[in-house]
Amino acid sequence: MKKGHIRNIAIIAHVDHGKTTLLNALMKQTGAFSTSREVEDRVMDSMDLEKERGITIAAKNTAIQFNGVKINIVDTPGHADFGGEVERSLNMVDGAILLVDASEGPLPQTRFVLKKALEKDLPLIVVINKIDRPDARIPEVISETYDLFIDLGALERQIEFPIIYTNAKAGTGGKNPGDIAANLEPLLQAVIDTIPPPAGDDRANVQFLVTNLDYDSYVGQIAIGRLQAGRLEMNSLYTLCALDGLRAGVRFSALYTFSGLTKKTVRSAEAGDIIALAGVDGVKIGDTISSADNPVALPRLVVDEPTVSMVFCVNDGPFAGRDGRYLTSRHLLERLEKEALGNVAVRIKKLARTDAFEVCGRGELQMAVLIETMRREGFELAVSKPQVITKTIDGKVYEPVERLFVDIPEEFVGRITEKLSGRRGRLESLVNKGSGRVGMEFLIPSRGLIGFRSQFLTDTKGGGVMNSLLEDYAPWFGAIPQRNTGVLVADRAGRVTAYACYAMEDRGEMLVDVGTEVYAGMIVGERNRPQDLNVNIVKEKKLTNMRASTADATVILRPPRILSLDQAIEFIAADELVEVTPQNVRLRKTELDASKRQMKARKDG
Repeated sequence: MKKGHIRNIAIIAHVDHGKTTLLNALMKQTGAFSTSREVEDRVMDSMDLEKERGITIAAKNTAIQFNGVKINIVDTPGHADFGGEVERSLNMVDGAILLVDASEGPLPQTRFVLKKALEKDLPLIVVINKIDRPDARIPEVISETYDLFIDLGALERQIEFPIIYTNAKAGTGGKNPGDIAANLEPLLQAVIDTIPPPAGDDRANVQFLVTNLDYDSYVGQIAIGRLQAGRLEMNSLYTLCALDGLRAGVRFSALYTFSGLTKKTVRSAEAGDIIALAGVDGVKIGDTISSADNPVALPRLVVDEPTVSMVFCVNDGPFAGRDGRYLTSRHLLERLEKEALGNVAVRIKKLARTDAFEVCGRGELQMAVLIETMRREGFELAVSKPQVITKTIDGKVYEPVERLFVDIPEEFVGRITEKLSGRRGRLESLVNKGSGRVGMEFLIPSRGLIGFRSQFLTDTKGGGVMNSLLEDYAPWFGAIPQRNTGVLVADRAGRVTAYACYAMEDRGEMLVDVGTEVYAGMIVGERNRPQDLNVNIVKEKKLTNMRASTADATVILRPPRILSLDQAIEFIAADELVEVTPQNVRLRKTELDASKRQMKARKDG
């Protein structure tokens, strides 16, 4: 039975191609919020980190009304590190809007999200956005989009997609770039005409697949997903089909459908709709809520496996407990397990030591976002250098390989090629764009990209753009050089002095400012030689009762390079940690005692 009054769609695109801006305009034009209300940009990006970074991190649900049809919309992340959000979101919908920038065209993450949509055989509407850009190249972008569909093995019927041209910021669109309406009704009509209504029989056995989790301080945990079949009623009993078995006698405390920016309380929900419910303790993503008398579970969600791991451990540094609220291994484990419940792309593994846990995910960005979220919640912890997750196939070790896309000024081609070749990268293609910029494509082991982003930005003087996608697994590539510099390590506790920093000018670059409190084993700078160096960075100038023949010259120090959390994670070596607290990000040696570090170095040869 088709539900003609419902459409379920996702908006997918590369980062910063305008998904959230387009959704803002659609919601405003369809009355999802009052036209008199001051609406902030990117209203769906409700997390502080999403607003600060300008990216969507978690998939969000909303619903709008157009010509008597309810359109459920899922706003998905564009970055591959949050691919788990994209994959599970596509399980809830019957079609998708693929957004492409009119100037940039399809980019690496466009390939990633489109591949996932094609694998699920979803009908697509291609939206060419930002047509008002002075550098828009609409015909070329359309041609590149068709090429991408073909390259990804799209079927003939999948390539026959409608195209809508929009300026999401202005809230305008049309079927022809020369005939743009004053609103986005052409796009909304295309959704109704192209995306099939969901199938669902209200009289069938109830099947509700939990695809996402939310939390409300009043009702507790909220399960979000699509009601595939049957009808859910308040005050009725159901069965939870969990991974570990069936749990009968499940009752809801609240049932919701989506409307604009809010959830609307209802007494019942019909098949085919995207809904939310509260009051089911212990529910997890992938569980099915089914009928009490004849429970039938839906296939559990399957997403790509994690490729990167980091060790999260209790902060045992000398400054531990100064500004954090959650310090113990119990706090750490509970928080990580909670993250794994709501993020299907994250895995948690317990280690032999009780104060540390291995966290597996999709990439450094995903890990950095998790760590930043935890520090803002009041956690103190220490994290290791990211490591790739390998597989053993026929007795051989295989590691993940990524397809790396770089867009750089042409004068840096030689430098970047040399750097990536040293990291086992293989140049696949090079295209001179004729505007002083060059597009390059490499195949490179994921290990080779760990810690490379900051170096890349430095080498291209901030003018380069890089994106990568997981390509496949390949036999172990051998040793890959990482950081080729040592570090300056404080040999005692105290506060950093200008006098000591001045003495370090020819030894390397400082990573802490004058006045910073440090401890023995804390990293205070990057040395200009490969070996580490223990330094007295708190040394003060000796005072005498003798006046110098000339007054001391004013000392002008080079400003320190203060690393962000993301940069710190990229910077550290295998024997180093990033200490993260609500107020500070510190670099340290795993072993704080200098003599023990020396003994271990001699032992390791």
